[in-house]
Parts: sequence; structure tokens; C-alpha cells
Amino acid sequence: MCRSIHTLHNFEPSATSEEVHAAALQYVRKISGSTKPSKANQEAFDRAVHEIAHITQHLLNDLVAVVPPKNREEEAAKARARAVASGRYSAA
Repeated sequence: MCRSIHTLHNFEPSATSEEVHAAALQYVRKISGSTKPSKANQEAFDRAVHEIAHITQHLLNDLVAVVPPKNREEEAAKARARAVASGRYSAA
């Protein structure tokens, strides 16, 4: 799975359209094997990103959460703490 695609479901505030688009872009980049498509493939690439973002937003709207939404800032702080504890990043 793409490391830069993050869980978007069950957060407060909800995922923004920019976050959904970024996830769709990362997905298409991974599947196509290209971060910058050729001119010949640009239209297909852009269409795929648009369609995946669209259906992703529908999915997020339709999912039902059984637990309270997570706080974005708290989850980001936990992720930073895990990264520092693992030695991947400095605490600075």
C-alpha cells in the first residue's frame, strides 16, 4: 500500500476534498507506476484521479462508524511519537 495514503474515514473534522484528491492521486501514481505521466497519458491519468476521488468521497459519505471519530491532531501527535520512538525521525 502507498505509505502516503492515509486513512480518511472517521475523523473529526471530516476529510477535505483536497485530502481525498491527494489520496486518489497517490493511488493512481502507484497503480500506473508513474508520478508524471507522458503527454499521451495525461488525460487518462487525470480522468482516473478525478473518478477515484469522486467514488472515494461517496464511499466516505456512506461508511458508518461504530466508534467515535478520532481527533486529527491527537492522531498526528501519536504518529509523530511512534516515528520518534522507532528512531526514524528526530524529536526536533
